[in-house]
Amino acid sequence: MPFRLALDHAWARDPYREEFRTHQNSALKKADAAHSWFAGGPTVNGSYMDDHFIGSNEGYTTYEGSVSVPLWLPGQEDATHDVAMSDANMASQKLAMSRLTLAIRLLDATTTLMLAHVRLTAMTNLRNATRHLSDLAIQSARTGETPNVDAALARAASRTAEDEWTQAKEALNNAQNTLDILTGQPFLPDISVYLPSRLQYLSSARLERIIEEEPRVRAAHAALETARAALKLARRSYMPNPEVGIGAIHEKQYGSPWDTRVGVNITLTLPSEVRNTPIMMEATDRLATATSQEELARRMVKQELAQVRERMATASVERNILSDSANDLEHRAVAEERAWREGEHGFDVTLRARQDAVRAELARDQAEIAWHAAALRFLIATNAPL
Repeated sequence: MPFRLALDHAWARDPYREEFRTHQNSALKKADAAHSWFAGGPTVNGSYMDDHFIGSNEGYTTYEGSVSVPLWLPGQEDATHDVAMSDANMASQKLAMSRLTLAIRLLDATTTLMLAHVRLTAMTNLRNATRHLSDLAIQSARTGETPNVDAALARAASRTAEDEWTQAKEALNNAQNTLDILTGQPFLPDISVYLPSRLQYLSSARLERIIEEEPRVRAAHAALETARAALKLARRSYMPNPEVGIGAIHEKQYGSPWDTRVGVNITLTLPSEVRNTPIMMEATDRLATATSQEELARRMVKQELAQVRERMATASVERNILSDSANDLEHRAVAEERAWREGEHGFDVTLRARQDAVRAELARDQAEIAWHAAALRFLIATNAPL
């Protein structure tokens, strides 16, 4: 399965995807609500008073009712809308950041499974080789050609190889389960098509643009813009929202007919440091935190890019070196087995040579996987098409 397709499968079942989309839709609805004529819902008050049951019982009766609505302070409506739109943008950027994080997790899971496959293959080869050498050593010991200690050493090596094979099999199953849960598909993503030779050298200017467009940096910048919008809203909300409304009084007094009056009421709470200071300080602290987080995100991404580039270069060198080393050690193992059969040295040298050859082949295959993984990791880090 192509890695891009596997990423699409993983993204379709990622729980963070729906979470951030819900956050984005909620913020957009808040932005629409901010265009309301009033800063909140209407307030209805009503009261009834008389002197019938408690009091003079002279026939005094009063009905009073009012309805009022809060008004926007100057600039508060636009500031509220800006905060909601900033929240929506931050949710969108976090959605992109979540997909980037998922791509890294998928690459790690894929690499782990591929390494588990080559390790199981190597342990299978080692198990078969030790069984072969053990059979030869036991047969030689029976005919008196080699000492019994060689047969004992061969049996111990065979048991050790069997144990390592069992551990490799367990690691493979665990890695497969991890990838299956991530993608929901029982397939191994193909990363062999990603080659470091296809990647161009990045200039300093290009590298800076990549850092600024990196989803984690963009998400941190969106959080900073949201904090700035929240501080602006805090400044515009320098006092409780004034309320204006209409009220009516319908009453009857002793010896008088019913009287009805209608008027306008205004509620105005004056600014207070006790109320405003905590609001401003909270917004200021949020802005300071967002500012530092943006700079830390930029530094983290820059350092990560440098590490990925170095890893890609190192993987290329290791791949060539370990490939040559595996070929040399395989020739040595064949020569040592032939020399042992001819009685030129002990069985332990032959066994060690074969073990070294198998582990060298494992290291070579691991380097090959790391080479492709480093190339793909660089593409993911630079936000390039996969």
